[in-house]
Amino acid sequence: MNITEFQKWVGDFYQERGWTGYGPFIRVGFLMEEAGELARAVRAIEIGRDRPDEGEKPAEEARQELVEELGDVLGNLILLANQYEVPFEEILEAHRAKLQKRYQKSETA
Repeated sequence: MNITEFQKWVGDFYQERGWTGYGPFIRVGFLMEEAGELARAVRAIEIGRDRPDEGEKPAEEARQELVEELGDVLGNLILLANQYEVPFEEILEAHRAKLQKRYQKSETA
């Protein structure tokens, strides 16, 4: 599945469940919540969780949690892009062009 197909699939999946009715301002809040969960997953892998109510997870379980949280962040980014009718391919190309332009001098020097 390419990124365009995935963007459509996410939009359809969320819409079927009634999860697309929130405006962009609320969606950004959901994105921040998911970013926090992603940060917790990264911390668990990198430095561990020092909480008595959380046991250490096996490496594969911690990795799976990371993958799922990355997906939740991506899903919310896609929904924001959909709300503004921005194809994800346009985002990818614009980001690449911005970075290439910004760093072309430092890479050739």
